[in-house]
Amino acid sequence: MIGPGTGVRVYLACGVTDMRKGIEGLAALARDVLRQNPTCGAVFAFRGRRGDRLKLLYWDGQGFCLYYKILERGRFPWPGSGEGAMRLTSAQLAMLWEGIDWRRPDWGAPPARVG
Repeated sequence: MIGPGTGVRVYLACGVTDMRKGIEGLAALARDVLRQNPTCGAVFAFRGRRGDRLKLLYWDGQGFCLYYKILERGRFPWPGSGEGAMRLTSAQLAMLWEGIDWRRPDWGAPPARVG
């Protein structure tokens, strides 16, 4: 994904977001609901009601970037409904963007030793 590098702060907006919102509406949610400055350089993640749509809002120092992904199959893993924010690591954000359950990734069993 083109965008913020490792070590960036990530705030996930718990609950459901109206995915018709654009940059201004999402920035207002970051400010009013998540209680964060939307221009602080953090990434703000929002998911729609059906769970197959994800928007990421990021201030790159010159303006806002809006990343939008719709899954063909499946849903983005998300915490239970509620209000407020949850902090993620940049690694968890990368897993979320790929549709991997960042809450409990399945790394599989270690390979069997031969010999």
